[in-house]
Amino acid sequence: MKQVTIYTDGACSGNPGPGGWAAILRYGETEKELSGGEAHTTNNRMELTAVLRGLGALKEPCEVTLFSDSTYVVSAIEKGWLENWQKKNWRTKSGPVKNPELWQELLPLLSRHSVRFVWVKGHAENEYNNRCDALAVRERLKFE
Repeated sequence: MKQVTIYTDGACSGNPGPGGWAAILRYGETEKELSGGEAHTTNNRMELTAVLRGLGALKEPCEVTLFSDSTYVVSAIEKGWLENWQKKNWRTKSGPVKNPELWQELLPLLSRHSVRFVWVKGHAENEYNNRCDALAVRERLKFE
């Protein structure tokens, strides 16, 4: 199975407001940048969209290490929140899960690939996270 590294980030102004997302896929020496945006969205939606688009770009099942500065995304996977949300019919103790359609879109991608999520500090020394941030902000600015 191919080993791929994906870096993702989302950006939003106003939250909700205009937003952008970006993903950088790395396989060996090959890199691919993906990015996009929406006129009215939230930061969490953009973070999750970046993950979806990054994993969705893989043409075959892969072993993926995915780096994100979103505690929302990383915790949902690594702490088992996503699994619990499914079991509880997309509800939390305080009400409906936010962005259920995006989480549901993620499930088949997580089944197809072996994915390990790693949290990285945003706006720090990780060059790929910083590149993702710049790409996401560029996309966000198209809607401002």
